[in-house]
Amino acid sequence: MHLPTSDSGSTSPEKATLKSWLAVLSVSLGAFVLVTSEFLPIGLLTNISGALGVSDGVAGLMVSVPGIVAAFAAPALTLLASRVDRRVLLLSLMALLAVSSFISAIAPDFKVMLAARVLFGISLGGFWSNAIALGGRLVPKASMVRATTIIMAGISIATVAGVPVSKVVADFLGWRTAFSVIGGVVLLAGAVQWWALPKLPAPKAPGFLQFTHLLRHPDARLGLATVALVIAGHFGAYTYVTPFLKQNPQMGPGHISSLLLAFGVAGIAGNFIGGAAAGRNLRGTIGVVIILLAASIMLLPSTGMNVASTSALILCWGLAFGAVPIVLQLWVFKAAPEAMEGGAALLTSTFQVFIALGSVLGGQVVDHHSVSSVMWCGGGVSALAILIVLISRHQPAGKEADAPEACGG
Repeated sequence: MHLPTSDSGSTSPEKATLKSWLAVLSVSLGAFVLVTSEFLPIGLLTNISGALGVSDGVAGLMVSVPGIVAAFAAPALTLLASRVDRRVLLLSLMALLAVSSFISAIAPDFKVMLAARVLFGISLGGFWSNAIALGGRLVPKASMVRATTIIMAGISIATVAGVPVSKVVADFLGWRTAFSVIGGVVLLAGAVQWWALPKLPAPKAPGFLQFTHLLRHPDARLGLATVALVIAGHFGAYTYVTPFLKQNPQMGPGHISSLLLAFGVAGIAGNFIGGAAAGRNLRGTIGVVIILLAASIMLLPSTGMNVASTSALILCWGLAFGAVPIVLQLWVFKAAPEAMEGGAALLTSTFQVFIALGSVLGGQVVDHHSVSSVMWCGGGVSALAILIVLISRHQPAGKEADAPEACGG
């Protein structure tokens, strides 16, 4: 698979320098800290809900509200910022993320916390739609795949490791400190970006035609539908995984933190394994990933108080979800490689809408039934995606994909 080159606005240096690689690493760090911020409330849900006086279900809005905002911000900023230098845009988004993090750290009540998360949602949508494409503009074409892989690594690793890392910090120093640490890392990444990033004139805006072209393609529509079901089911359950694990008296705070960290490690492994497998058989890999993900979630309530079984299923869940961003991204990008920018924006919107929807519906299940029920519901919704894979005609084979190399791909 090969990365598509940008048709305009390319500012790739003739030779990769230390400064250009530092620029790539700073963007990757920004991606890591931003996605970590998105999922940080999941590991701290009970801590924050108790401190701000709301239920666990209501506290789940800290995940769903930014998702809704990001879903609109991704295509909106792609179109509205069509003439803005990408260096200026990226630094502005990092500044907004820092402000959001520090407001969250001192939030006196849940209303202020939600306001901070709205600001975060704007930064999230804008960053996801623009950062991935920067790899090919910061280094020579010969190093473009490596640079893009490094940036994607920040996103992929944060997707699976952000929650356990933040949970460990919060266990030792408190949830407000966790938000402050995030803000500090954002400032560090922003400072390196300010020094290392060159001027990055805006590329040609994708326009509405790329969006509509992608949606007219049957394979792309099936890919987006698969994203919707898998992401809604996963986050409907994962948002409330900490309250679920706390039901087990044999699992103390330290054990839960270690287990979530192991989830992240398994996810990173799944990231590389899924990328390698997708390069050989994308359709088959997608099917296996969905089945493993759904089965792991749905079986959790059946383990009772057995710590070993629960831990094994959490690890399987992490392994499966680590591959999700790669394989589903490749499916959609392979369907319409000529609409890459529009595809990136629509993928971001789909991810965020169904992260939000999954969290909201999961909160309703938790508040009106139980955290065990949300595991059955989340796994069931994800399992429905296998039907889409089975009925798809276009059979997205990895060897035919002409899409960006994902981390580990």
